[in-house]
Amino acid sequence: MSKSLYIAEKPSVATEFAKALKISGRKQDGYIESEEAVVTWCVGHLVTMSYPDAYDPALKKWSMTSLPFLPNEYKYEIIPNVKKQFNIVKGLLNHKDVDKIYVCTDSGREGEYIYRLVEQEANVSHSKERRRVWIDSQTEEEILRGIREAKPLSAYDNLSDAAYLRAQEDYLMGINFSRALTLKYGNEVQNFLNAKKWSAISVGRVMTCVLGMVVRREREVRNFIKTPFYRVMATISEQNHEFDAEFKAVEGSKYFNTPLLYKDNGFKERTSAVHMIKEISDPIPELMDDGAWISQKSTEDQEQLWAEVIQVEKKKEKKNPPLLYNLAELQNECAKMFKISPDETLKITQELYEKKMVTYPRTDARVLSTAVAKEIHKNIEGLKGLNQVREYASEIMDSGSYKGIAKTRYVNDSQITDHYAIIPTGQGLNNLRSLNHTTIRVYEIIVRRFLSIFFPAAEYRKVAITLKIKSEYFFASLRMLEKDGYLKIIGKGNSKNNEADGDKTSAENKNGSDKEDQDGNEDSDETTDQSLLAIFMSLKKGMKLQTNALNIKEGETSPPKRYNSGSLILAMENAGQLIEDEELRTQIKGSGIGTSATRAEILNKLVKIDYLDLNKKTQIISPKILGELIFEVVESSIKSLLNPELTASWEKGLDYVSNGKITKEEYTKKLEGFVARRVVGVKNLNNQAVLQRNFKEIASNYKR
Repeated sequence: MSKSLYIAEKPSVATEFAKALKISGRKQDGYIESEEAVVTWCVGHLVTMSYPDAYDPALKKWSMTSLPFLPNEYKYEIIPNVKKQFNIVKGLLNHKDVDKIYVCTDSGREGEYIYRLVEQEANVSHSKERRRVWIDSQTEEEILRGIREAKPLSAYDNLSDAAYLRAQEDYLMGINFSRALTLKYGNEVQNFLNAKKWSAISVGRVMTCVLGMVVRREREVRNFIKTPFYRVMATISEQNHEFDAEFKAVEGSKYFNTPLLYKDNGFKERTSAVHMIKEISDPIPELMDDGAWISQKSTEDQEQLWAEVIQVEKKKEKKNPPLLYNLAELQNECAKMFKISPDETLKITQELYEKKMVTYPRTDARVLSTAVAKEIHKNIEGLKGLNQVREYASEIMDSGSYKGIAKTRYVNDSQITDHYAIIPTGQGLNNLRSLNHTTIRVYEIIVRRFLSIFFPAAEYRKVAITLKIKSEYFFASLRMLEKDGYLKIIGKGNSKNNEADGDKTSAENKNGSDKEDQDGNEDSDETTDQSLLAIFMSLKKGMKLQTNALNIKEGETSPPKRYNSGSLILAMENAGQLIEDEELRTQIKGSGIGTSATRAEILNKLVKIDYLDLNKKTQIISPKILGELIFEVVESSIKSLLNPELTASWEKGLDYVSNGKITKEEYTKKLEGFVARRVVGVKNLNNQAVLQRNFKEIASNYKR
């Protein structure tokens, strides 16, 4: 009797497939079987690439003469501790009664690789029909849809090629570069640290690049020199209210484009600020003990210091709900809000996925597909069973706001590769009682972000005024929230982490920022004082307002921020750029370092091998001395490994293979040429003495 075989990536997923298929047969050792079907599983990877000594026992000994190591054909082997399960799966794949195989491993490059290796090592006959199940959640209806719409496995051959190449790339770079650098510089590093235990220099395509990002940021912080600056503020009085206006050297100002300025709203020297105040004050102001300059009261011979209204700009601003979460965005948010690591966030989201509560977590997309948008009311309807958001889900369903979602920026098929954004399924709410507090909090922010896209934009009233005191210009603005829109569900505090209309990119973090809100955060002028807003609204061009005081406000530049675990994941996603603005992130999507499935694991490894330090309380990441020494070694030998753009280009190349734009042969030729040239370059170097001097300088920054 012929049977269909369903092979999942892990036992828990296999159980869900068995439930969906109504397979009520006996659970055997490593599989579940009924009269019509068999469900089995891997336990993650069952097969791995063999070490060089499997090709030649002589390669077990590390030697420069054996490098570069570029095998013509790669060897693989069964992972010893899962050999029993491999043999069970192998037997089922080749069983005479099995005529159709449904591949149900995770829907992505890594899941594809896990199955293809098993099929390869099990020598499965290609005469059997093989179909690929591709799903976005583990709900029963999604599993059945995936089975019903399963494509021939051959439709995913390009993805399989990319998966093999990714593994081969990591293998070749890891084996060749780690051996070459260890043989060349390992003793120097070990002797410098007085290390009793010998260890290899660990190098990897993605891992070393991430190490470089952290070390470079640490050096920027370390070498940063604070710069003081002095801002001039005018205290303006109108209708028994006071507010501050800030001097800016715009066109028409005596100080416009002069070297006296730090940016356009501060002076490099306090004396310059004092001089400006004296110039525009009539009468000469009195210097108070607190540093403020108070305008003297007018007399018959002296005029009060007035600020003339030059311009009043009134406008309404809208802030749209942020895009949905992908894994990197969620990891960044959880690091900031809950102080948990990216790895912990992934584990939590994976648990929610396996409990059918959210969709597939390892995704780079932040939008929905057109197909999902058509059925999205089911997800919303299900969330009416969640007390915290019942009223919001009901409001969406009653208003029908979900009906037009397909025409918004939250639905875009072209921005989806394997999976759409992480959203709640609306199912599995009975599992809430079994979740810990942190997991519930993560689930809730996913739910709230999802529901927020069905609410209107938040609306603000903003008034900006330009004042002129003598020959100089001062500026003030107020911003008040008029309509909550989506903020009533996502929360105003949470929205600050996800500005869609901000202008903060990596430049601010890289070059340092200014204390005292030098650049003017858009929330710094936000007010709840309706009477003050009414005064601003009533101002007209030509009106004169009383100037009560002129102040010098001192500030200083602050060093760049160190990465935390979440911001580092975002920087990896965006080719080494920590870009806070989500619109800019969308523009360069697809140029990342690593993948959503591997970034947390890479960070974990760097911490485990003592290259990086992760503060568990703050999630701040900094290099350890060993990590910075390794950075110095790589920078002086294979510097290109530290280049985020180059590392991202390799990932882009794998995407091209997946999409059929280049062949695996073309990619392999480029890869092997890169590895061979860099290994030869290391062999020809003679820079150990220079490195020793650099090591001493590095060590001075660490306690020994």
